[in-house]
Amino acid sequence: MAAILHQLTRDLTPDQIAGTPFATYFVDHTAGVYPVAASGVPFDMKYVGVKGDLLTDLNEDLAAEQKARTTYDNILRLVDDPDVRDPIKFLRAREIVHYQRFGDALRIAQDNLDHKNFYACNPSFDKNCGK
Repeated sequence: MAAILHQLTRDLTPDQIAGTPFATYFVDHTAGVYPVAASGVPFDMKYVGVKGDLLTDLNEDLAAEQKARTTYDNILRLVDDPDVRDPIKFLRAREIVHYQRFGDALRIAQDNLDHKNFYACNPSFDKNCGK
């Protein structure tokens, strides 16, 4: 994504930027890559959910892959440049594969847990859960 952004913005002139939605970003970051949502909210690690619980973290991973896929779908709806679309299609396909693998891992984890206490304890820490 950063490489695509760089390719699309590296040769912009101040006149091309003025009066566009990109102008406020440019004032703060020039054409440098700064992770920010389309709404203007900067990326923050507090949005990365890690709890140290296998089931919780795998479900978070599944959700993250779907959110990324949805973002790529939305980009593909808006962009017709093949130099942008082709890498986005690759990234979208990668998210689908990741989602499938995390789903496999979740099924394996669930198959190996005490089914009576699946959501009630963290077997990594709660050695006597369900007993």
